[in-house]
Formats: sequence, structure tokens, C-alpha cells
Amino acid sequence: MSEVNNKKRVGILRGGTGDYYETSLKEGGHIISHILDLSDKWKPVDILIDKEGVWHAGGVPIRPTDLIDKVDVVWNTSHSNFSQALKDFIPFVRTNPFSRTLQESRTMLENHMKAIGVKMPKHIILPLYQEDFDGRRDEYALKKAKEVFEKFPSPWIVKPLTYDPNVGVYVAKTFPELAYAIEDISQHQKSILVEELISGKNAFMHTVSDFRGENVYVFPVKNFSKNEKEKLISISKDLHNHFENPNYLKSNFVLNNKKGIFLTSVEFLPDLKQNSHFCKSCESVGAEMHHVVEHILENTLSGA
Repeated sequence: MSEVNNKKRVGILRGGTGDYYETSLKEGGHIISHILDLSDKWKPVDILIDKEGVWHAGGVPIRPTDLIDKVDVVWNTSHSNFSQALKDFIPFVRTNPFSRTLQESRTMLENHMKAIGVKMPKHIILPLYQEDFDGRRDEYALKKAKEVFEKFPSPWIVKPLTYDPNVGVYVAKTFPELAYAIEDISQHQKSILVEELISGKNAFMHTVSDFRGENVYVFPVKNFSKNEKEKLISISKDLHNHFENPNYLKSNFVLNNKKGIFLTSVEFLPDLKQNSHFCKSCESVGAEMHHVVEHILENTLSGA
């Protein structure tokens, strides 16, 4: 492996051609700041894909294959498709295809959770609105709201099927609110996920592979009973193993006193912003986020 001044070079891949461009820039910036905290061993190389799909390193246009001699490992905050050009040549911090599919497909995720006995909220997916096929938008919204209403009662969470920072998330308690939320999101050319709102306490569980001497390290949570903590830790470890031991997993749960524990979503890359939930979880065990960043990079380079 090539090194410059004994430092391993980390390419931070960010930007891209989709709606996620600005968010990717910010996330990449957070990673660069953490690499700078590790400057005794690691050197950041900023790799930008502009909105036209042109790759740049250090502000200079390049071909993706030019990176083979410029970086030792890449952390991708852009769309996973962009890493395909280099996946056979450079180690990548990225979500494996199986986990990525489950993260992007609510239906597949729920089917897998049923197989291991993990409950998820009821849901319905509304395909992308097409005027020629669906008719007037307001009539479409009313029709789809009726379908949801007949499947499960309020309150509902209404949001784009795939994350989009430019589109809001609605909590609808009445039929008119449900129809309005569907109509509004449909204007953004997005498929829509509507799911039942489970009331209760939220739990955000962070797990990391092979950290601090444990095969699956679970960051502790506060403000839960001993029994609740034990259940959350057990389910989180089961999920981590089920997802083929990713470097990192965040499992988001809601605990309802009568209905039990529900998984609401999963994430496979940590939120590295200062004061994020993950930041506070690290601080609670005397760790810094850049310690976890370095651990993930080392695992990626070793092929773990």
C-alpha cells in the first residue's frame, strides 16, 4: 500500500448529480474534519463529483481511475453508484449491497425483520404520481388517502420513500391532513411511504463491529429500565449480525408500553456532526468520533 510521509491517504468522495448533492458535501466535510483530527496517521484527499458528473481531486478534474495512485482508501458520502468505478481497485467505506438494498426497500426490510421476529410499524407505499395514469393530483391524493385509511388508522407518518432533505415529513392525525401530505409530497416527484405512528419512547442504538474487544460493541443508552436496555441490546446485536456485520449500524426503535418494541429504520454510516446523537453516545463512553472513524478505516483497509 502506498503512503505519503507514512500517512495513509483517505479520499472523501462527495457531491454527485442527484438531489443529495448539498447534503453529501456537508457530510464529506464532517469526515474531512475528523481525518484532520487524525493527522498524525491519516491525510484527507477531497474528491468532488460536480453536478455534471465530473470528478475532481484537489480542485483538478480527473478520471476515476487516476485515484488509484492518489488514495489508499475512500469514504463515500455520495451515491453508492459512484464507488462502482473503483470498487475492484481501492478499498471503500460503504454499505454492502445486501444492507443497502434493505435500507432502501422498506418492504424488503420488513420481510427480513419478520423472519427474525422484529416488529415494524404497518405501512403502505404509494408509487410515483403520474398525471397521465393517476388523473388530477388532488383526486389522486384523496384516493390514496382512502387506501391508507382503510388499511390502518391514524395517526400516520407521511414521507418520501427515499430520503430527500428538500421534502418534509408529515405527522397526519386526520383524513384531510393525510390527503394534504400525500398531495404535497407527490409534487416533488417522489414515491411516498405512509406508516402508522407508534407512540412511545425512542431509542437510537449504535453498534460497531470489532470495537473495544467486542465482536459487536453496543453503545449504552440512558433513561430506560434494566429490562428495556437488555432487550434493546439483544435486538441490536441480532440486527447487526443479520446485516452481515457492517462496520457500523444505527437501529432506530420506538418502545410502546402495550405493543412492545418496533424497529422504524436503519442506517449504515454514522452521523459525524458535532452534537449529533452518535457524538453524545461516543462521549458517554469516553470516546471521540474520530476514534470510530479511524477504526472503520482500519477495518476497511484490512478487509474486515
